Amino acid sequence: MKLWRLYLDNCCFNRPYDDQSSLPVYLETQAKLNIQEQVKNHEVELVWSFILTAENEANPDYDIRDKIADWMDLSANYVPYSPNIEIYAANLMEQNGVDAKDALHVACAV
Repeated sequence: MKLWRLYLDNCCFNRPYDDQSSLPVYLETQAKLNIQEQVKNHEVELVWSFILTAENEANPDYDIRDKIADWMDLSANYVPYSPNIEIYAANLMEQNGVDAKDALHVACAV
């Protein structure tokens, strides 16, 4: 059986470390924790990318950064930088007004 591949942006990985007093943040965290369990149980495949690594390495909180970096080891697929991804992202930015990092995440997911 082929498993679903999931690509999560850096906000998803950081959500469990955010203030949980807001209901939307709490619910998003619960969804992320559920996905984490599915990844650990090999029910879905996690996709990691060069832009996730770059964004995570910029996190000034070393503890959180290290915990998030561990997810790269659990990923089934890694998307490295390529000129095609850059072109796809540039088109998203130009045609849809998507910001650069979000465009790179979408391009990596695609």
